[in-house]
Amino acid sequence: MEIQRVLTVAGSDTSGGAGLQADLKTFEEYGTYGISVVTSIVTMDPANFWHHDVFPIAESIIEKELATALACGPFKAMKTGMLGTVETIEQVSRMLETGAIEQIVIDPVMVCKGETEVLQPENVSSMRQLLIPKATITTPNLFEASQLAEMDPLETVEDMKVAAAKIIALGAKNVVIKGGKGLTSQEAIDLFYDGEEFMLLKSPKIEGNHNHGAGCTFAAAVTAGLANDLSAKEAVIKAKDFVYCGIEEGFALNQFIGPVWHGAYSRR
Repeated sequence: MEIQRVLTVAGSDTSGGAGLQADLKTFEEYGTYGISVVTSIVTMDPANFWHHDVFPIAESIIEKELATALACGPFKAMKTGMLGTVETIEQVSRMLETGAIEQIVIDPVMVCKGETEVLQPENVSSMRQLLIPKATITTPNLFEASQLAEMDPLETVEDMKVAAAKIIALGAKNVVIKGGKGLTSQEAIDLFYDGEEFMLLKSPKIEGNHNHGAGCTFAAAVTAGLANDLSAKEAVIKAKDFVYCGIEEGFALNQFIGPVWHGAYSRR
């Protein structure tokens, strides 16, 4: 059996639960081979309530990383995560314009979990112009979807549908908006839209906060599913189950954080 190569261009989460660490763990669980380009390093301060600091990687180094990664292809699919700067977004856009990668997942990371400060607001405009139009699928959460759609905060499923249509109008082939715990509902609701049909994905809300890395893991699972020849809809459905299992079996890493358990789905 041929092992598919999958690329992630994302930030490094030193705690191991999110970012490219979550991506690589997920790729492995899907039976694919992950290769990574590091765009930034995220550290956490245990003396300051786990406050995040983001250290972007120099543009010249990212260029060398991209050249190294592409020499390890061909890639069936790739994803983006935290890109950090407009310059990095532009680098990734130029790489995608070569047509070397068939399936492209854009996870428009704008805020570190647990933080409220947006990572360079000008990045949003660059994502809208340069990356979303190239996406096979984009996987924003409620906040990210509102920013991409240029809307007020999304509070209902109807809001999500309006935002999804606006994001498709930017050029993405498919979008899934991750509602998660953000809606006032007894269920965690995500919305998939392919430009023609809306599909709601629902699961029971899981009590607790062992969900660090859930968004990155979801996007990585979608990416690996596409690499394994699932359709966008099939990849999203499986990713929802994968992340649900991971949250259900998440654990406390320390007094600040509880990551999802990436091995939960396959062990069932």
